[in-house]
Amino acid sequence: MLNDKDGIPTKEWGFYENGNSGMNPAVKTNSSLALQSQNIVVLGGSSGIGLAVAELALAAGAIVTLIARNPERLKAAAASLGGKVATRVADWNDPVALEVALAHLTRIDHVYVAAGSAHFAHAHKDSATEKFTAIQERILGSIHAVRIAAGRFPPGGSFVFTGGISTDRPVAGAWVTCVATAATEQLARTLALDLAPLRFNAISPGWTDTPMWDPLLGENKAAVFASVAEKLPVRRLATAHEVAEAVLLLMRVGSITGEVIHIDGGGRLV
Repeated sequence: MLNDKDGIPTKEWGFYENGNSGMNPAVKTNSSLALQSQNIVVLGGSSGIGLAVAELALAAGAIVTLIARNPERLKAAAASLGGKVATRVADWNDPVALEVALAHLTRIDHVYVAAGSAHFAHAHKDSATEKFTAIQERILGSIHAVRIAAGRFPPGGSFVFTGGISTDRPVAGAWVTCVATAATEQLARTLALDLAPLRFNAISPGWTDTPMWDPLLGENKAAVFASVAEKLPVRRLATAHEVAEAVLLLMRVGSITGEVIHIDGGGRLV
């Protein structure tokens, strides 16, 4: 609101007439403490970006639960974090198993959905029914998590989904991944309206150096990464921890919802 005299914003907009502050004290936050003692759940947190999110969340003082389908990898992930996380084995596409995995939490502040992988398929020759599983994994699994956990969130709570650069820069032979990431990002925007004031956002990583690529690229991984990096404006790939920082930003800032943050080294531009 502007006052009638000189158009200076009044306190109703969070400004002070003496100019000492541009923010209402009631909405001031310390971002370094924003996640302190909050319950954060990471679905698909046994490696890569999910594991990096868990590590950074622990460093921020959060209470972290990792959920993944592979018990051996989950155990190794917990050990790498010093055993400071709760772990539950569950396939997030199984709503019964997921509900059991979340039963110990009466309050959930944030959920990061890291589950999802890259898939390559020929649009005409390969089985569409079989490949659709990858799309279902991202969408239906996310919906299961939302339906099970949504009632346990306090004001300001959030979900963060994982999209990808393939939404904006489709790649030949990767129609499955392109459709899956696009649908995931749109899901965040839609749920931000449907289930407001619960917040929904997504990250959109570009090429990121994570173990996901090991079985796909094999011994060619280093060469492929180098080829990609030299074309990016930043001349390097993102790290899992850089992507994780974006996830934590979306958790911390309570005014962000329905947003997609790109961590792609400028890959969408070239």
